[in-house]
Amino acid sequence: MRLMRVKQGLLPIMAALLMQGPVLAQTSADAALLEMRDAFRRNATPTLTALLWRVQGHVLEPVAVYWEARARLESAPAAEIRAAMDRMAGSYWEDRLRNDWLLQLGKQRDWATFEAELPRYRMNDDRQVQCYALMLDAAARRKPSEEAAQEVARLWHAQREADDACATAAKAFLDSGHLRPEAAWQRARLAMEAGRTAAAVQAVNLLNPDWVPMVHAIANDPARYLDEKFTAIRPRTKELVTLALIRLASQDVAAAAREMDLTRWKAQLTTEERSWVWGVIGKRMAQSLQGDALAAFANGNDRHMAPDHLAWKARAGLRAGTWGHVRDAIAAMDEAQRQEPVWVYWRARAMQALREPDALTAQIVASGLYRSIASHQGFYELLALEELGLSVTTPPPPAPPTPQEMASIQTHPGLQRALAAIRLGLRSEGVREWNYTTNLHTRGGMGDRELLAAAALACQHELWDRCINTSERTRSLQDQAQRFPMPFRTQVLRRTAEIGLDPAYVYGLIRQESRFVTDARSGVGASGLMQVMPATARWTARKIGLTDFQSHQITDRDTNILIGTAYLKLALDDLDGSMPLAAAAYNAGPARARAWRQGPVLAGEVWAENIPFEETRDYVKKVLANTTHYASLITGQPQSLRARLGVVGPPARPDGYNRELP
Repeated sequence: MRLMRVKQGLLPIMAALLMQGPVLAQTSADAALLEMRDAFRRNATPTLTALLWRVQGHVLEPVAVYWEARARLESAPAAEIRAAMDRMAGSYWEDRLRNDWLLQLGKQRDWATFEAELPRYRMNDDRQVQCYALMLDAAARRKPSEEAAQEVARLWHAQREADDACATAAKAFLDSGHLRPEAAWQRARLAMEAGRTAAAVQAVNLLNPDWVPMVHAIANDPARYLDEKFTAIRPRTKELVTLALIRLASQDVAAAAREMDLTRWKAQLTTEERSWVWGVIGKRMAQSLQGDALAAFANGNDRHMAPDHLAWKARAGLRAGTWGHVRDAIAAMDEAQRQEPVWVYWRARAMQALREPDALTAQIVASGLYRSIASHQGFYELLALEELGLSVTTPPPPAPPTPQEMASIQTHPGLQRALAAIRLGLRSEGVREWNYTTNLHTRGGMGDRELLAAAALACQHELWDRCINTSERTRSLQDQAQRFPMPFRTQVLRRTAEIGLDPAYVYGLIRQESRFVTDARSGVGASGLMQVMPATARWTARKIGLTDFQSHQITDRDTNILIGTAYLKLALDDLDGSMPLAAAAYNAGPARARAWRQGPVLAGEVWAENIPFEETRDYVKKVLANTTHYASLITGQPQSLRARLGVVGPPARPDGYNRELP
């Protein structure tokens, strides 16, 4: 018996020894991958080439092959690039390298190779590749030139930087006459308004290189350019004056408004040019929450304003309670913008408020608009449900993935690579592989049942961000437990009960901040589940008596929840218990939230829509919508988003703020 026990005791040791060889080999390949990742970041091409053999057969070999080939992309022969893609066949990295190569081929004007490779490109989500392809489609008469030119203009105008592809395609269509010069000036206006001088210079350069010095002069000192007495008689000066006024409005909106009242610009500029500039001025005033924003918009013609100008005119109308302006701004939007849920909702509200042509007809049409967007998908979709007299509830879940569906997903090569990358610490690479596999590898992405199974797999591995994002892509099936998971439930419920905070609010905020990634870190240094900034963490720790707190502890799950919830509760108490205000303070700082609440008392949804910062506006709406869903899941009872929005206005005691709150 003793011998049998000894033998039995040796079995685990023997098994470990037998496994030691494969484990060591795997560890060696893992180490090589991590070393290659660092070499890729340093652009150390020889190191990448020297290490590549060590990852042969590894599940993440495609990542390593991509790094090595990408580093040599500009000099490698086409045969080597194609061989690398064959070695990565079916992976995200194959298509990533092809995307990069297509951009390189476009810059080199190697159109024969570009056209040969383009049909194999599956993602097809790169604007620059699309612009090159549209130009070639028109040249080969595969697409009408007029249609291709308009698509190029749309892509070009949406680009932030002065990239090569869309500018090259735009130049071809400008030269052929299929794009009018106005398209280039519009690109320059959008770029100048956004403060992107290089993009504005690139657009004007396509029309006439001699004008480029003047664009630089405008960007550097628009007021000086406008003050020159001979400005108005220069060739094509009107468009340059328009750029100068746009730039001035971005720097000093009051000065721009005064300039626009000068007789010379009223005489020199067209209605279209004046309307665009007044759109910029109105937008800047609306973003500053100035009461005269609508007067600025009224100086121009809506149909000549940019989409963002019209959006801000509608917001200014909401803030002022002048529903006619809301109606007119939405009516002037193009069809795509007008069909966005935000503007469908506010169009319906405007109709009800104005009772046009009569109260009954307005209500019937408004109800139809609400029904067209009402769902459990987003902020305005939930508000539309409530306008129809419905509460926010948790929809019944779909049938769970079958064993066969789960088996198919668990063995999917793309998802296996993604999981392996994330386990190894290559989170960015794993996330990209996951997204490509679920969204782009096949046209239209995975079907609903596959997405539910993939989301379930992510949840099993506690990859909550992939679980949420994957489940949100389903079209006809909706699993709220996947979309709104509640990890760390014991810790969150205990902590919120201790300090009197709504757990649904905390979950709604964490979901938006980090998607439950405990070691998440933002570009500005916020860390952990609740994305707390270092200085805020130190201040809050002192405030709650956490005297031994060290900065590195902020990524610890429980410490992050402790400090994040404490700060959120302090912000909520400081802002009269207003969830929208506290969410805005958490994202943009309490000083901004306090400034933004000054002025008229507004419905919470009107106030949220008028938040000047796009990121914070989107953040507040998503946190409140999330909170409503979580409350439904936690309580099992119908919920109201509007009740959580409440009203927002100036505080009863302007001096009652906690001035220490960072």
